[in-house]
Amino acid sequence: MRRVVLTYSISEVRPYINWLYFYHAWQMGGQSQAARDALRADAEAMLTQWDGTHHTHGVAALFSAISSGDDLVLEGTPLPLLRQQSPDSTSGACLCLSDFVSPSSPDTVGLFATTIDPLTEHLHDDDPYQRMLAQTLADRLAEATAERLHEWVRREWWGYAPDESLTIDQLHAEAFQGIRPAVGYPSLPDTSINFLIDRLIGMSDIGIRLTEHGAMRPHASVSGLMLAHPAARYFNLGKIGSDQLADYSRRRGIPIELMRKFLSTSLLKK
Repeated sequence: MRRVVLTYSISEVRPYINWLYFYHAWQMGGQSQAARDALRADAEAMLTQWDGTHHTHGVAALFSAISSGDDLVLEGTPLPLLRQQSPDSTSGACLCLSDFVSPSSPDTVGLFATTIDPLTEHLHDDDPYQRMLAQTLADRLAEATAERLHEWVRREWWGYAPDESLTIDQLHAEAFQGIRPAVGYPSLPDTSINFLIDRLIGMSDIGIRLTEHGAMRPHASVSGLMLAHPAARYFNLGKIGSDQLADYSRRRGIPIELMRKFLSTSLLKK
């Protein structure tokens, strides 16, 4: 296992911000361009104010790995995953993230987490507008840090795409080889998997703590996997049936009723 802990200045991650999602958080879809420009100007001014005093942080690790059914095995440690129970509309297969890792010869899997200085998302508590601006920018900075970190991993540290040369728009369109599925997203909905990721990479070293349900604090934090297979792609897991719930609970070593709570929003209705 190779592991790295990184700290970034605001100016280093600022170019990687995806402003489309920033506007979405503000529900600006029906607003005029002038309103969007005014909001962007306020956000840019806040970023400039933060530069030099606030930072973002990342931790990443690369593991020798193989797949074993619906598990990834990272240097002897199983990382159980979930599989679609309805065929994917594109491939016609029931996909699992483990499908993109070799079951026979040693492969590589990355784990990562990114976050912001803990106080950043709690600034301006006396001003609702400035507070929301700080909170939404903190979320975007954590995602931007993941984007920058993943780019460096692909091109240099892991180095499986040394000749990659993509614009920011291409990065946001995920034109790179491989995927970066994040915990809580459609192919990796179980936030309690953060307990395993934390055990493997040490999120506390960048200031992340976990709630009893595996949610990260600060809220402006991102965690997940890095997979390099050229065919790897994102997919929506869909609703999980009772058979897979029982199997996943067994593989995780967690009582089924507790696992049901962790996966409550992803289960088929009885």
